[in-house]
Amino acid sequence: MRNNYNQRSFNRGERGQITENEPKPLPLGDKCNYLCPYFKCNKRALMIQTKYSKGSPYRIGFCRWVGDTCITGECQYAYCEKRALLPGNKCAFATAKKDDNFDMDKEFKENDDYDGKVKDLLAKKLGKKDIDLI
Repeated sequence: MRNNYNQRSFNRGERGQITENEPKPLPLGDKCNYLCPYFKCNKRALMIQTKYSKGSPYRIGFCRWVGDTCITGECQYAYCEKRALLPGNKCAFATAKKDDNFDMDKEFKENDDYDGKVKDLLAKKLGKKDIDLI
């Protein structure tokens, strides 16, 4: 019995990471979404309703606790199973996607512009045109 336990392999990812068999999070932009499979209500009051507008269906999160539409991450009872709900109703998975597109060349160009402005300011203050202090 004990030997069988050691031979098991678990398909667990890091905490907060998504493995290949799990559903993907569904943030709206960088905001959390009540239609996400990881969004939960601590009061178990979230109910997804299907409403129709001009014949086309759309889904709305309805809070049975308040009796109105769900306000997602602004609610004190909202939480994420993957612990990705950040303050300000932001999703950590959406911000991680944004950071992956970070370009170092743009940052260096911005720093070069900043250095040029600092040199111009120092030249004005000191009264010398060709100063190489920086």
